[in-house]
Amino acid sequence: MTDKKLPVGLYLVSTPIGAARDITLRALDILANADVLAAEDTRNTRRLLDIHGISLGSRRIIPYHDHNGAGQRPKLLGAIQDGKTVAYVSDAGTPLIADPGYGLAKEAGKQGLDVFAAPGASALLAALVVSGMPTDRFMFAGFAPNKQKAKQNFLLEFAELRSTLVLYESPKRVCDTLEQMVQIYGPSRQVALCRELTKKFEQIVRGTLEDVFAQLKDVPTIKGECVLVLGPPVPKEIADIEIEEKIRELLGEHKVKTVAQIAADEFNIPRKQAYDIALKVKKNE
Repeated sequence: MTDKKLPVGLYLVSTPIGAARDITLRALDILANADVLAAEDTRNTRRLLDIHGISLGSRRIIPYHDHNGAGQRPKLLGAIQDGKTVAYVSDAGTPLIADPGYGLAKEAGKQGLDVFAAPGASALLAALVVSGMPTDRFMFAGFAPNKQKAKQNFLLEFAELRSTLVLYESPKRVCDTLEQMVQIYGPSRQVALCRELTKKFEQIVRGTLEDVFAQLKDVPTIKGECVLVLGPPVPKEIADIEIEEKIRELLGEHKVKTVAQIAADEFNIPRKQAYDIALKVKKNE
């Protein structure tokens, strides 16, 4: 750790999601030198500081969470306006990822204050890279709602998503969520359940939605925060004859270019492929 004055502003400091050594040297420097520390859970942050030998000195850790954010924001932002550095940490992982720090960073930006990221651990990225699912395109959807109908509507929003989907879930509700996923997305969709990432009892369960649900539904107690990584839909094989029939219907009402675009969108095929089929159909008519 270095002892130096930090530029004035708000620092969003990523902290370990499990293993305490998964913290960056820069994060330790900021935690050691910031004028003000704010945390979602002050007890977790105190333990982290103790592990890494960081003294609070005359500082105290200010609690900042969903329930007190509106009242604490003016104090923290006021400290920055007075020329102090403020470091905010979540319970674990990267602040603002499914985290109450969003309002603090947003307001700081609106007031023209500098906001700095000290990147590091994230359950989202950790789960994604070990899941075995495609990583070139993915969507993070946060936590699913607790109530059944709201959860069903929430999951239905992503029924047409053609990329990997990442969700956070409570261990008490993960089986229910998997069961609803089977019903909405079908039993053969690939999924990975990532539990207790970077901790002693880390577990990754991979397979189809049906298989993973079957493995977990009779487990008496599932412990630890869970991340569900759902693979994209498997493209179904579509015969050219099926595409030709649709294009033949469309050619009576649209030009070839328009028909090709409609067919490409509907069958999820390259536009050039749809255009070539449309030309062939038109020529043979």
